[in-house]
Amino acid sequence: MFLLLFVLSGRASLVFSQSDNEIDSEINSLNVQIDLQKRQIDDLRKRQQEYQVQIKAKQQDQLNLNKQLEIIEDKLAQTALDVESTNLEIDKTGLEIRKLEIDSANLDKKIDERKQHVASLLRTLYQHDQLSSLEILLLNDSLAEFLNQVKYLESTNQKVIEGVELLKEDKVKLENNKLSLEQKTKEMLDLKTKLEERKNNLAYEQDNKAYILEETRSSEKQYQNLLLAAKREQQQAQAEISRAEQLIRQKMSEKEKNKLNSGNNTIAWPLTKNVITATFHDPDYPYRRLIGEHSGVDIRAKQGTTIKAAADGYVAKVKFDGNKNYAYIMLIHGDNLATVYGHVSAVYVLTDQYVKQGQMIGASGGLPGGIGSGSFSSGPHLHFEVRSNGLPVNPLNYLP
Repeated sequence: MFLLLFVLSGRASLVFSQSDNEIDSEINSLNVQIDLQKRQIDDLRKRQQEYQVQIKAKQQDQLNLNKQLEIIEDKLAQTALDVESTNLEIDKTGLEIRKLEIDSANLDKKIDERKQHVASLLRTLYQHDQLSSLEILLLNDSLAEFLNQVKYLESTNQKVIEGVELLKEDKVKLENNKLSLEQKTKEMLDLKTKLEERKNNLAYEQDNKAYILEETRSSEKQYQNLLLAAKREQQQAQAEISRAEQLIRQKMSEKEKNKLNSGNNTIAWPLTKNVITATFHDPDYPYRRLIGEHSGVDIRAKQGTTIKAAADGYVAKVKFDGNKNYAYIMLIHGDNLATVYGHVSAVYVLTDQYVKQGQMIGASGGLPGGIGSGSFSSGPHLHFEVRSNGLPVNPLNYLP
């Protein structure tokens, strides 16, 4: 029995050793690849930051066609690096997932082998527990053999304790691996979504460049005319929005005012929550020097995405001609709040109409040169404003 158990114990250790060597070799190879991916990602991020510095510097210069095209070229290069780095992140995460899967499979195998090993040791101890010390002495040919057997049983008991502790450690590691694997899988899905966004950004920048070249025909004079048109367009829109809110509130009957104030005035997202490409008073807003402070937030949305009313209220203003001029919808709500939805490519409501929160009011636009986009647009998105007492305020302070 002693010899059999010794052989059993030795064989289990040998299996662990061989398995560990194979696993370690593969995991070391994966670690090398992961480190390489990390270095490449870091290098790409440094290059992206360099382009960002160049873009900011050029945005401070005089607005002219060549400078605008240079900015777009820098943005294209930066976004291309964004796509490349996200691809590398996906590859790196895939390698990390593979490493966790290998380690988990190895732990599963070890746990199974340790269970069998501990069970074997327990069977040995149990069989000896059935015999008295006198019986064990009689079964052995000499006192020396008896003492060896007693010493072996004590050693076996210690091995059982150690085996159980190792089993516990392996199970904890396996549970941690499962949690890490779930997290890495989620990261992978997020990165794939991010990759699509970055590819869309690249397409938007390319569309923007094509639009500017087509509109200006590489003429500086045409470009300056485009800038002036965009500035007039925005100034006119701001004036109309302020005037429309004042007029409709003045015209409202007491009954309408009560209906407005008793409605749901909590501001909700006007479309599915998405990437914000420009914030309120964004210092990096590309047209800040042209039209002034950015009066809302730009929410990335595909051309034609359904826009919903952010709160209950009345339609105060609809500006939509079905051409590429800047188009928008304005709603007024209770608590002296109003919302504006800019770059719309379709409108589903009429002035003075009462709408409920979540009701479809139009479709988003923003595609350079597209319906409702205006003279300048950075790509498909919804420009969303919240106004309090007639003045633009940060929508993020109201959105959930």
